[in-house]
Amino acid sequence: MFDWEDLRHFLAVAQAGTLSGAARRLKVDHATVSRRLTALETALQMRLIDRLPRSCRLTLMGEQIFELTSQMEASAFAIERAVHAAHSPFIGKVTVSAPPVLATNFFAKQVLTFHRQHPDIQLSISSQAQQVSLSRREADIAVRLSRPTEASSVTRRLGIMPFALYASRDYAYRHQPATWEFIAYDAQYADMPHQHWLLAVAGSRPIVCEVSDITSQHVAARTGIGVAGLPCFLGDTDPALERLPFDGDAFSREIWLVVHADLKHSASIVSVS
Repeated sequence: MFDWEDLRHFLAVAQAGTLSGAARRLKVDHATVSRRLTALETALQMRLIDRLPRSCRLTLMGEQIFELTSQMEASAFAIERAVHAAHSPFIGKVTVSAPPVLATNFFAKQVLTFHRQHPDIQLSISSQAQQVSLSRREADIAVRLSRPTEASSVTRRLGIMPFALYASRDYAYRHQPATWEFIAYDAQYADMPHQHWLLAVAGSRPIVCEVSDITSQHVAARTGIGVAGLPCFLGDTDPALERLPFDGDAFSREIWLVVHADLKHSASIVSVS
């Protein structure tokens, strides 16, 4: 009656809200998504999506088919997880999603040790600030800086990541707190707990520059431009930096490991987690 692949493209459009968003999700070009959507509507002899100038809107029938297709997708991913969990022990690829600060400065440094212990497991570390979906197999394991809430997942707190203020040992004002200038996030991360803490500590003192990730803030602090709020595991181990005492509340983030419940007994997943 219709091509299942066309249905998959329809689902991506419905989820993304635009043809271009669906194309990025499926890693195809815009024209392919448009062609697949047209083919599905032709096969079903009805319009499923109204194509507006800057978005796509589901028709009433499109909404019904979207609900059914979403259930199909969930079942397909459940099958995929079941097969993955049944694979031979300690063989295969395991994808770990982690915040950039941990992916770059901690997990990437462990890959050689892990490879020597488990040579048949290909470890894929995905550095992502945004939260991924374990149900959709966007990752096998996720490391997050807040307590997960998904009912379908198994979680474990790995520990905490304390922060402190640091500046280059060459920073001219490091012993003059009243004249400190700070390195902060840019506007897109205004709601991050780390940013709230840093701005509270800075008070009326100026922000000398904005940098979008902690690793880059670390590099900026080393130049001597100003004061950064960094994880202690980064700042304390860098001989170019000095930890600065300050008046204000301490700050830390919890580190949580998350695995989908369907994969919690997979030998390869257990070996990584």
